[in-house]
Amino acid sequence: MDVSSASSNMAVVQVEALKKSMEVEKKATLSVLESATEQSKQVTAQKTGIGSNINIIA
Repeated sequence: MDVSSASSNMAVVQVEALKKSMEVEKKATLSVLESATEQSKQVTAQKTGIGSNINIIA
């Protein structure tokens, strides 16, 4: 294996590793956004008394 071939192989490995890390980061970001959306819905439901938590005041 010559030097240019080894360099090309290393570049391919680095690109694949970067793609994988970006995919993992994307999934983590989506998870955070989904969690924030759910929390926002719960807060809105608590404030309005509509949704998963119903506020009954006698």
